[in-house]
Amino acid sequence: MSIGEPLPRIDGPIKVTGAARYTADLRAANMLYGVLVTASIPAGRVAAFDKDDALAEPGVVRVLTHEDMPRARNTIAGPPFAHSYLPMQSDEVRHEGQPIALVLGETLEAAEAGARKVQVRYAPAEAKIPVALAWPEIDRAALAPRNTGYFFLEPEFSKGNAGQNFSRAQKRVEAVYSQPSRHHNPMEPSAVLALWDGDTLTVYDSTQHVFAVQQGLAALFAIPPASVRVISQHTGGAFGVKGLIWPHEALAVLAARIVARPVRIVLSRANMYSFLGYQPRIVQKLGLGADGRGALAAITHDVVNLTTVTDDFIEFATEASKSLYATRSMWLRQRAERANVAMPTAMRAPVEGPGLWALESAMDELAVDLGIDPLDLRLANYAETDPATRAPWSSKKLHEAYEDGARLFGWRDRPHSPRRDGDWIVGQGMASCLMGTFRFPSRAQVRLRRDGTAVIETGTQDIGTGTLTIFPQIAAGVLGLPNSMIAFKMGDTTLPEAGPTYGSSSTMGVGAAVLAAAHEVRDKLARLANLSPGEVTMADGRIGRIGAAESFSIADVMGQTGEFEIVGAGSFDPARHGAGYSMRTFGAVFVEVGVDPELGLLRLRRVVGSYSVGRVVNPRTARAQLLGGIVWGWGMAAMEQSAFESSLGRFLSKNLSGVAIPVNADIPSDITVHFVDEVDEKASPIGGKGVGELGATGVAAAVANAVFHATGKRIRDLPITPAKLIA
Repeated sequence: MSIGEPLPRIDGPIKVTGAARYTADLRAANMLYGVLVTASIPAGRVAAFDKDDALAEPGVVRVLTHEDMPRARNTIAGPPFAHSYLPMQSDEVRHEGQPIALVLGETLEAAEAGARKVQVRYAPAEAKIPVALAWPEIDRAALAPRNTGYFFLEPEFSKGNAGQNFSRAQKRVEAVYSQPSRHHNPMEPSAVLALWDGDTLTVYDSTQHVFAVQQGLAALFAIPPASVRVISQHTGGAFGVKGLIWPHEALAVLAARIVARPVRIVLSRANMYSFLGYQPRIVQKLGLGADGRGALAAITHDVVNLTTVTDDFIEFATEASKSLYATRSMWLRQRAERANVAMPTAMRAPVEGPGLWALESAMDELAVDLGIDPLDLRLANYAETDPATRAPWSSKKLHEAYEDGARLFGWRDRPHSPRRDGDWIVGQGMASCLMGTFRFPSRAQVRLRRDGTAVIETGTQDIGTGTLTIFPQIAAGVLGLPNSMIAFKMGDTTLPEAGPTYGSSSTMGVGAAVLAAAHEVRDKLARLANLSPGEVTMADGRIGRIGAAESFSIADVMGQTGEFEIVGAGSFDPARHGAGYSMRTFGAVFVEVGVDPELGLLRLRRVVGSYSVGRVVNPRTARAQLLGGIVWGWGMAAMEQSAFESSLGRFLSKNLSGVAIPVNADIPSDITVHFVDEVDEKASPIGGKGVGELGATGVAAAVANAVFHATGKRIRDLPITPAKLIA
C-alpha cells in the first residue's frame, strides 16, 4: 500500500479487543496507587489536615500534603507546563478542585477509601467568580492579558482604519456571540506511572508529547533530560487536554521519590473536571461593515475568554477574522477575564474553532441583510493572499471546496423558504472552515532487514488518529513493501525525537521524516545493487531500474554485499520549507437541520463537508478524522456545556451523567466528506497540511445559520438548547 490508498487502521483489532496497553493498564513491582484529594473551596488556604482516619484505613501507606512535598528546584512558567502554579507546594488554594493531598495505597480501593477519610479545615477567602453572561458585564471585567508564558500570538492586531470604515459602511452587522466552557472528555482519563532508579526517572504517561514531558520534568527536578525516559504506548484520546504537563504528572514523580516506590495515578472522571484544562467560556463582539454588494470594508473583533487568576490563557479566536476574508481594514483584540477557576487549555479545534462561530454567524447575518446568498457573500470576499500579511498562500483550493460542497449538497437548488416535514421545520445553513497549519521539527529512522522486513523508529505518539497506519504506509510506498512487513516503534524518548501529536501536525512533520528516512534506505540499497539512486523503483520486495525488466530481491542484494540491515535517517525542519508563504487548511460545511418548534428539539439531518487540506495520505483515516470533527462541531452547536455554579465556585457537573455529548443516535448516516485534489509541497515534502481539527470548525455557525433559516430565530449563545428554540 502507498500514499493515497484507503488502508484500514492497523491498530483497530488491538484496540477493540483490549490488547492495546494504556498507561492505566500498566503495573510495576511494589507499585503504590495514588488518589488525589482536591479542594472544596475556590479560594483561601488549607488551615489543617486530619489524616488519622485515612492512615488507619487498611492498605493506606502515606498521606502526602504540601508539608511533605520537597520544593521544586526550578520555577515553571509556560509550555511544556500547563500553568505556572504547581499545587501542594504551599497551603494556598486558587480554585475548587485543586489537588491538596495525595493518598498512597497498596491497592486502588485502599487509596480511594483513604482519600474519602482525609479531613480538611480551610481558611476561605473571597473568590473571583465569572461574571454574568452579558456584554456590558463581560466588557467591564475584561483585562489586558499578561504574557505569563502562554502567548503564541499578539493579543491585538490592526490594519487600516477599521473604526472609521465600519462606521461609514453602507451595511453593518454588529453582535455578541458566546459559548460556554467545555471539557474534553477523552475515553481514557489522564494517567501516569513514575519510577525512580537512583537519579534516573522513568515515566509512563498518557500524553500527546513524550519529549515535552521529558524536558519539562528534567527542568523541574534539575536533572539531565537523558536521565528522564518517558514512554507512552497508547493514549486513548486527548483533544488538547494531554498536550502539556498537568499537576498529577509532577506529583506522581514527587511522591515516587518520597516513598522510594513506583507510584501510579489514574485520574477519575471527576478529576478531569477539577484541575485539568478545558475550553474556556468565550464571549465575542464582532462587527462587519460592507458596501451594498457585500464587499467587506472592515472587520472588528473583540474577544474575552475566561482564565485562571494565576496565568492568562488566551484563546486567539481573532485568528479566524485575521485570516479568512479580504478586507480593507480590521481591528482585533483579545482580553482575559480572571477568576478562581482552573487553567484553560487548547481544545479541538482551538483558535479558529471559536472564532468561526462568531465570524461565520455574522457573515450569515450580513448576507440576510444584503439579500444575497451566503455562499456568494463568501465568494465576493475570497482572499487570494493572506488578508493580514499579503503573503501568498502555500496552496489554497477553497474555491473548489465551495463549488464541490455546494454541488454535493444541492445548495444552489435548496428551497429559499423553510419547508415542513411533519412536525419538523427543515432549514439549511453553511459556513467556511479554517485551521492553522502547525509544523514541528521531527526525526525518524527506518531499518530495512535482509529478510525484506522493515521497522520505523520515531518518538511520536499514538492518540487514536491513525498514525500507526499512515507512517508504515508512507514507508511502504517508498520501499515497495506491504504494510504487514513494516513494524512501527514509537512513544519512547529513547527513539529519535519527534514533535507533538496535536494541531493536526504529525503527518506533516513525522510523516516527512519517515519519508526521508525511507528514501535514504532505498538510495543505499540502490548503491549496493550498483544502480543510480535517482533511477530506481521498488515493488514486491525487489529493486530495479525504472522501466527495466530486470530487478533484484532485497535478500539477494544485501546477501551478496554482506549487509544484514540498512538504516536510513530522516528529519523535517519547518524552517526549510515554505518560507514567505502563509499556510492554512480550508473548507466549507453545509448542513440541514430539523426543528420541532413545539418541543424545541433540534436534529441534524445531513451534512456535506468539502475540504482543501493538501495531499491526503489515507482517505479512509482522513475521512474518519473529519467525520469525528463534524460530530464534535455538532456537540459544540447543540449540546455541550460545562455549566459553572457561582454559589459553589465550581463546575456544576463533574461526570458524564451531567454533561450532554453526542452519541450515535444524535448523528445521521447522511454525512459526506469530500477532498479537493491538492498537493502542498511548500508545507511539507508529504504534500499534506493537516486534517483532524479542520472538521470541527465552521459546524456550529452552519447549524445556527440553518436554525435561523428554519425558524427565523437568530441564536448567538451556544449551545442551541430547547429553551432557546421555544423562547
